[in-house]
Amino acid sequence: MSHFAEIDNNNIVQRVIVAEQDFINSGAVGDSFRWVQTSYNNNFRKNYAGKGYTYDQTRDAFISPQPFPSWLLDEDTCRWEAPTPMPDDGKMYNWDEDTTSWKEI
Repeated sequence: MSHFAEIDNNNIVQRVIVAEQDFINSGAVGDSFRWVQTSYNNNFRKNYAGKGYTYDQTRDAFISPQPFPSWLLDEDTCRWEAPTPMPDDGKMYNWDEDTTSWKEI
């Protein structure tokens, strides 16, 4: 079995299902061209698709919604990164968009 993401006209993931390619091709769940295979282990298409993700055909990657306006997309991983790395001191932090910094919680 494989995982497939259904994308709309804007390449936004609507749902992810587990199915065989033959089932997708049968048209039982709509037009087969609306379904893009995704990898649960991130073996291809960079990230496992989720509802609300975007499928970028140029990068052949699924990209999650941008969590904060200041975060930038890493072109290699297609994952969003804060403009400054989170401190690695064993404490817990939340991102504060107003100050564009990590705040200890």
